[in-house]
Amino acid sequence: MFKSTRLTLAALLVGASALTATAEGFTPENPECIAPANPGGGWDFTCRQVGKSMQDQGLIEKTMQVVNLAGGGGGVAFAEVVNKRNDDNDLIVAASAATSTRLAQGAYPGNNMNEVRWLASIGADYGVIAVAADSEIADLKGLLDAMKNDSTSISIAGGSAVGGWDHLKVLIAADAYGIDDVRSIKYIAFDGGGEAVTQLLAGSVQAFTGDVSEAKGFVESGDIRVLAVLAPERLDGDFAQFPTAREQGVDAIGANWRGFYAPGGMSDEAYEGWVEKIGTLYASDEWKEVMATNGMAPLDLQGAAFQEFVANSVAQIEEISREIGIIE
Repeated sequence: MFKSTRLTLAALLVGASALTATAEGFTPENPECIAPANPGGGWDFTCRQVGKSMQDQGLIEKTMQVVNLAGGGGGVAFAEVVNKRNDDNDLIVAASAATSTRLAQGAYPGNNMNEVRWLASIGADYGVIAVAADSEIADLKGLLDAMKNDSTSISIAGGSAVGGWDHLKVLIAADAYGIDDVRSIKYIAFDGGGEAVTQLLAGSVQAFTGDVSEAKGFVESGDIRVLAVLAPERLDGDFAQFPTAREQGVDAIGANWRGFYAPGGMSDEAYEGWVEKIGTLYASDEWKEVMATNGMAPLDLQGAAFQEFVANSVAQIEEISREIGIIE
């Protein structure tokens, strides 16, 4: 139904070149990162890991303050930045494919992507579909068969809103498996992957859709079992144990880019300074190790190149959403 568009989206995440700006004189006085979800999800990971790594490498002088501002699939944070903190030079905000998805679908009422400045990416985080460790569902096909036979028997939890990126990943897998009416699939939205996994462990839902970085801690604790990684091939390192959807005969790919935006009124000096700092961090051996440990794939974009990438992503997701009836 939307396979050609999906492949176009996936191609955007491969082979991108960097565009790095320089602003050696800028140092944030009180660096702050907003994670637009509750603790434990991918946006929270993005803020905390980047903040720590930046300080460890001397790219910022003070500890990055992380503020969790959940609500509206990131919409509460977006509105806060646009309406109240538009000229804050010390502020960056964690973003991802979930952000561009919501923007593409008009889910941030009155707001659009051009009201903020897009800084840089820090990699791509592949999607996963998982169940509780004690679930009777053995593999991805078992889950999809249950959904195909009785769509009401399976509820899937994710950390993005209905029609958001976590939801779309399930629809991509279901469509690839031949489920005709993907709109019948029961998806339940929570504010962040951590809360979604909590509901899975409580037995309120039967499966979880999120990203590798969100699932990592719960896999290590033995709480959940990954049925499939939505990557073209198996990931390296700690994640080599997880089968891909493709290995199981389901041609589904879902790569969640991760990066940052800044207030639209941020000064050029501050903007270029943040772009340079994130670019320097991304190029470091230390960050490459963080990426490998957390199952992130390369995506190296800064400044204007990242702005263009997000614009293309919004356009492509808007097309997908129309094709599956999420928007008109």
